Amino acid sequence: MKTLFFLTFLLGCFILARPHTYHMGACPIVPPMPGFQMNKFLGVWYVIQKTSTASNCITYNYTRGEEPGEYVITQDSNHPILGLTPLKHEYHYTGELSVPEPSTPARMLVRFPLSVAGSASHVVFATDYVNYAGIFTCQKLTFAHRQSATILSRHRELDKSYVDEIRQFLAQSGVDPFDLSIISQSGCPRGNNSLDINVDPNTFTAENLGNVVRKAGEKIGDGVQWVASAGSKVYHKLSGSEEKSTSKPEANTRAAITRNYETNEVEWIP
Repeated sequence: MKTLFFLTFLLGCFILARPHTYHMGACPIVPPMPGFQMNKFLGVWYVIQKTSTASNCITYNYTRGEEPGEYVITQDSNHPILGLTPLKHEYHYTGELSVPEPSTPARMLVRFPLSVAGSASHVVFATDYVNYAGIFTCQKLTFAHRQSATILSRHRELDKSYVDEIRQFLAQSGVDPFDLSIISQSGCPRGNNSLDINVDPNTFTAENLGNVVRKAGEKIGDGVQWVASAGSKVYHKLSGSEEKSTSKPEANTRAAITRNYETNEVEWIP
């Protein structure tokens, strides 16, 4: 039961954190960059702006896949929910890229493990390889589509002139640039984190899934309990009362987690 609970929580966090907007009809036509060279594009990019997301410290890392014409994209970020806790954490979300038409290498397909709707287009529509890049992804649904635009930089900051140029290109292609969120790249933890969650095409094997749920669930329980404890202290302070305890705080915390979880009295809101 606990394994299922933490699995549901983790999946909910990922799904709700996905940065897309939904629209009726077909995907907008965003033309791929002519003369695109993937070998120059590979490596780490910092996300400067991205469609409708509360995550921060987002980076993309493009690497070569095992087969010619196949590539891997890894998105690293801080999740907005665990950002409320003192946990140092980082999400690593890995997808697979392919090039269906070798004559148009800037127009790719991407498949992420949690994408139940299948592959999505992944179009590089602008880049100079050393400063900026513009990405547009779109996934067809039954009567609609979901889309996401991303402005990338090789550095943590990007000159406003590049940002304005990319946003103008999106507007001309029928994509609303005002849907983009500004992504903070300051104070970003890298390495030595309390909680690192990796989701890649191999995550959902029985063995890997059990390890992810067990380790992540333990840390998430600590983090959410910290939020509850902090909120309780604020409440008692405002109401003029103080919490009294005759046992150790750590014991109270563990007991509260176990008691509330087993009786389903805790409402988890991702």
